[in-house]
Amino acid sequence: MIAIVIVTFSGDAPMLDACIASVRAAGAADHIIVVDNGGRAVVDAGADSGVELIRPSHNLGFGGGANTGFRRAAELGASYVALLNDDIEVDRGWLEPLVAALRSDDRLGAVQPKLLRAGSEPARVNSVGVAIGSDGAGSDIGFDELDGPAFVSDRAIESFTGGAALFASPFLDQTRGFDESYFLYYEDVDLARRGAERGWTYRCVPQSVVWHRVSASTAQLGDRARYLQERNRLRFVFRFGDLATIGRALWLSARRLRWTPRWVHARALAAGLVSAPSVLLARRAGRRS
Repeated sequence: MIAIVIVTFSGDAPMLDACIASVRAAGAADHIIVVDNGGRAVVDAGADSGVELIRPSHNLGFGGGANTGFRRAAELGASYVALLNDDIEVDRGWLEPLVAALRSDDRLGAVQPKLLRAGSEPARVNSVGVAIGSDGAGSDIGFDELDGPAFVSDRAIESFTGGAALFASPFLDQTRGFDESYFLYYEDVDLARRGAERGWTYRCVPQSVVWHRVSASTAQLGDRARYLQERNRLRFVFRFGDLATIGRALWLSARRLRWTPRWVHARALAAGLVSAPSVLLARRAGRRS
């Protein structure tokens, strides 16, 4: 069984409807689970529609919403669970190459499609994986490059994007999904790194194509998005980085205090530092497990 989890907050009707419609038209999925963190989504849900709507009592963040969908997929007995942003539209046949890749290697925990930027002409890449820089900053591989021969072959990747990925259920069972304390941003690379510590690997399968309206689902966050990105970069580095990487990450945060809005950068740096003791304890516990 293949379940699709779509996490939404704004409940933007045309965007969410387009996402669901594209998944339905593509076929191969057995069940669609929409997790509505904002309580405003209007979805044609029901037994006949193949769509289920879950409304948490409060906003769980992206990771928490995704985990809610993952748990429901496990109850349904799904062997594979895809996670999509609500600002994604999938091409026909997008699932089959991803499922084939997971079936070919029982140590593959997740595979991601090629994400292209919606509305770009000619087509430009949004992501074929995520790379982590020497200062802990995550960036999408291939971002804004023209789609072409460089992006047609499968590739091993260090981290996947949470915007569109297919997971094997044993991977989700073992890792317990996302760390919900991130709330939004860097929870995907955190999950990838925790899985890698347990021997899981990841691939990008560009024969699978989806289209992403970049930042459409998070644009309304404003300065909060910048705060979460900066705070969570530090959390991630404290959890996984060596001393040199931690030093570079803190130096980048310090330099950003000169940039506007300075108070946002200052709050993010303070929150990242406050989180350090608990994150370092989790790091030690992870090494013992």
